[in-house]
Amino acid sequence: MNSDRLKHFPISFFAVVLGLSGYTIALQKSEAMLHFPLIISHYLMMMTFMLTAVLILFYSAKSLKYFKEVQADFSHPVRMNFTPAIFITFLLASILTLEIHKDLSKVLWLIGVFGQSTIFLSTISKWTHNTNIEVHHFNPAWFIPAVGNILVPVAGVEHFNKEISWLFFSVGLVFWIVLLTIFYNRIFFHHPLPERLLPTLFLLIAPPAVGFISYVKLTGIIDAFAKILYYFALFNLIMLIFQFDTFKKINFYLSWWAYSFPITAFTVASILFYHKTGMIGYQYLAMTVLVLATLLILFLIYRTIIAIFINKEICVEE
Repeated sequence: MNSDRLKHFPISFFAVVLGLSGYTIALQKSEAMLHFPLIISHYLMMMTFMLTAVLILFYSAKSLKYFKEVQADFSHPVRMNFTPAIFITFLLASILTLEIHKDLSKVLWLIGVFGQSTIFLSTISKWTHNTNIEVHHFNPAWFIPAVGNILVPVAGVEHFNKEISWLFFSVGLVFWIVLLTIFYNRIFFHHPLPERLLPTLFLLIAPPAVGFISYVKLTGIIDAFAKILYYFALFNLIMLIFQFDTFKKINFYLSWWAYSFPITAFTVASILFYHKTGMIGYQYLAMTVLVLATLLILFLIYRTIIAIFINKEICVEE
């Protein structure tokens, strides 16, 4: 990568890893549900880990050579909300390795929790003290720091006392509710989201879907509250599918990867719902969404490669 492109290496690149990690977890769970050998998900996990290492390497190089640009990422009213994605990748890696190598999973979880906590607290401080933030800056990417907290219990219940996981779940849940209220105020009473950020609307699916998974992991049951989370995620998915005409008209941006993780998170939630209830409808729903996620991931990979190497739309000044 030449020097100028490295300077403009976007923090949002880590959304690619979030999408691939979520899809790999969905494959793991579907292969187990259908009693298939864990072959495809194993190779995809290796590919995802290698991509993560490459992105961390590039962003580290950018930090060393263009530190001011990195500082700008962490203080920008929009881009700063993508910074937790760096450590959320470690939390997802912890989930991916949980049944393969528990000790490695624990190390990855600890790194993810420490990094997520640090960036989350820093982000909250910027939200409350940054006078440059205005209501039109708000978009669903603001959910990413909160989603990171809700994700902690998925592997955390296997590594430490559940009370730690309850702490992160509670913080993430409350902030999700607060931010959801701000989001509806932003959408109903202010200007529409800019085209570049329209794909982030799919992030509305992620908090209730991941929240459902974490809550069931913490309690071991599907009660009324768990159902509220699951069906709210399903409602958001249906609502966004019906707006497909809006999404297909926009130009390609890295933000398109915001489609992927929420859909795969809902797939995993549906598989978990099936395992806990035995209701076959949720298995069919999970497999249907997984097929859609597979087609989406393949298209996003293809379109991202075109954007990087042919059209050179990525790693350029915005």
